[in-house]
Amino acid sequence: MTNIITNRYEFMFLFDCENGNPNGDPDAGNTPRLDPEDMHGLVSDVAIKRRVRNYVQIARGNVAPNAIFIQLSTNLNTKIIQAHESTDGGYADSKTGKDKVNLAKEWMCKNFYDVRTFGAVMSTGPNAGQVRGPVQFSFARSLDPVLPLELSITRMAVTKDVQNAKSSEDYLKWEKEQPEDSLRTMGRKALIPYGLYLGKGFISAHLAEQTGFSEDDLSLLWESLLKMYEHDRSASKGLMTVLEPVIVFKHVGTDSDASQRTQQAKLGCAPAHKLFGLIELKKREGVVVPRSFSDYRITFHKSRIPNGVEVNFIYNMAGKPVIQNIPPEEWNNQ
Repeated sequence: MTNIITNRYEFMFLFDCENGNPNGDPDAGNTPRLDPEDMHGLVSDVAIKRRVRNYVQIARGNVAPNAIFIQLSTNLNTKIIQAHESTDGGYADSKTGKDKVNLAKEWMCKNFYDVRTFGAVMSTGPNAGQVRGPVQFSFARSLDPVLPLELSITRMAVTKDVQNAKSSEDYLKWEKEQPEDSLRTMGRKALIPYGLYLGKGFISAHLAEQTGFSEDDLSLLWESLLKMYEHDRSASKGLMTVLEPVIVFKHVGTDSDASQRTQQAKLGCAPAHKLFGLIELKKREGVVVPRSFSDYRITFHKSRIPNGVEVNFIYNMAGKPVIQNIPPEEWNNQ
């Protein structure tokens, strides 16, 4: 890949969920994930990556160089074998030498967007090694406690497995013999009325060199974050929205020497937690139970920006990510 990124980045993004389940916990009956100590909602990093993958898959046609490695209902070893078959020496067995493993790894990075971006373990049989991805997310967390509800719903049909039924006529006969009420069932649906979540991410220029993560890949990441829920609708998710803009901290360096400045841009000029602290989010005065994004106030502490760091705001305009250096007008710059 050409034009590999040379800057370290941190970024923040806000998304909300209205009358839905933003990320169910399979160990808790698929109820919304929670921090049990303070009842704040959680959305896993894996769930966010899944939405990015889904968007890239439909937006780029799932073809190289932006194909998706980890897809629904597929065997990952199939693609790993393809990597060996497509490089010198072909595929013999899972016990391949280091040089051949590296060739397969490079092929995987070149052809699969999610491998270049998030990394992958590709030694699950046929061996293409392991890749540490330059882009990583933390768990997203709601700004306030959320109230998980489990609501009863009525299903106007059943899925009874009728014994000794061997044809549709047998099932129809069984249906006619049943009382009407027995052909309905009750179910449960878990949701939260409202939650505003803050997601945080990190991009390493050094790991980007190893996978070939490029400026074009970075632009596609911003596009995916802004639009990932627009093509991931379901009744269980309710109304989920990524709220513009995505806030990006770009390390550019301060040294007058170009080579030193490039090295500073890769290593970074400030710790991530200080950069995230430039953005302060609070409920507006008088709001007890927030029910929309407008119930919050955002303060951008512009005067605290460290030297060597640029703050950019990324919007979705005409379907493409557009970078601006000016925060939204309604934000209170301090």
